[in-house]
Amino acid sequence: MSNEYRHVLVAVDLTKDSHRVLERAMQIADRNHAKLSILHTLEPLGFAYGGDIPMDLTSIQDQLDEHAKQRLAEIADPHVAKEDQHVLVGMPDTEIHRFSEEHDVDLIVVGSHGRHGFALLLGSTSTGVLHGARCDVLAVRVGKKGEESAE
Repeated sequence: MSNEYRHVLVAVDLTKDSHRVLERAMQIADRNHAKLSILHTLEPLGFAYGGDIPMDLTSIQDQLDEHAKQRLAEIADPHVAKEDQHVLVGMPDTEIHRFSEEHDVDLIVVGSHGRHGFALLLGSTSTGVLHGARCDVLAVRVGKKGEESAE
């Protein structure tokens, strides 16, 4: 991998820590004069409920999608162009990998809570992204005890 990045993707979970992750990605993108994209993934409601609900969840999924787009804009504006703000539906690590390959991303920046024990064994989105990525991944430590997140 080159030390110069051309396209930085920051994947956020829309929590208050997202600002810190975006700030780190912006610093790297600025230093490298790289394109910056931001992404949030929503898990499909059918996954959350096992697909056993005998009703159409389309309108609820659409509402969740619209809310996520609004929240992402609150975090990303004015730092990331609207056309580079993306909300995708699917499994987070899979969608991040797919997006990064389709858009020639050479650095993925994600937040990581640095969990230990069972949480570490069960995995997290940042761990899933790291293990399947075909480019560099930077995990930004967020939510440390005793440290306030920028909002």
